[in-house]
Amino acid sequence: MNGSMPETIAFDIYGTLIDTHGLIDTLRNHAVDNAALFSQLWRQKQLEYSFRRGLMRQYKDFSICTAQALEYTCQSFGVALTQQETDRLLSAYRALPIFEDTSEGLKNAKDAGFRLYAFSNGKKTDIVQLFDHADISQFFIDIISVDEVQSFKPDPAVYHHFLEKASAKTESAWMVSANPFDVIGAVSAGMKSVWVQRSPDVIMDPWEVVPTVVIHRLSGLVDAINGWRQA
Repeated sequence: MNGSMPETIAFDIYGTLIDTHGLIDTLRNHAVDNAALFSQLWRQKQLEYSFRRGLMRQYKDFSICTAQALEYTCQSFGVALTQQETDRLLSAYRALPIFEDTSEGLKNAKDAGFRLYAFSNGKKTDIVQLFDHADISQFFIDIISVDEVQSFKPDPAVYHHFLEKASAKTESAWMVSANPFDVIGAVSAGMKSVWVQRSPDVIMDPWEVVPTVVIHRLSGLVDAINGWRQA
C-alpha cells in the first residue's frame, strides 16, 4: 500500500457479504411456490422502497422497507401468511447466511492491514445480529449505518457520512459491493470501488461510471486492490 495511510474498506452487507436469497428453503416451508422468484421480487421491492424513501425524504429504516416489501410480494404472489409466519420470516432475515467466500475475503483483507468497516443500509442493531450469527464481527473496526443520516444508498450524503465516521480520505477509501447501484453511488461520491460480480448473469448498469476494479470472489480483494495500486 502506498503512503502512510492504510486503505479503508467499506463493505456493503446485504447482497455482498450476506446472501439476501438465503431464505428460499424457508419460503418453501411456508408453502410459497416459485420461492426463488418470490425472493427476487422481495429483494427488488426492498431496494426500490429504500430508493423511493430516500428521494422523497420520507425515511423509514431498512427493516420497515423489508417488511413492506414482503407484504407487497405476498400480495403479488397471492400468498397469505399469518402474522406469526410473517414475524418468523422477518426474524430469519436477521440471521441470513453469509456467502461461502465472505470469511476468507475478510480475513485476507484484515491480515493485509486494511481498515475494515461495515457500511450498510441496515440498522446497526440488525447488522450486529447478522454478524453475531455469522461469526464475522471480529473483522470490523465498526459498523456504520445510513440510519444515522436518515437516508439510503446511493444518496451522496451517506457516503460522505461514511468517510467522516471512518476518518478516511477519498483517495484511500474503497467501497466493496456486489450491488451496481452502490458501486456507482460510491464512485460518484469520490470513493474507489470494487464490484463483486459473483455471477456473469449480474451486469453493471451501462452508465458513465464504472468500478475501479472487478472481482469474482471476495478472496481476490487484496490482490485486486494492490494490483490496481501498483499499476
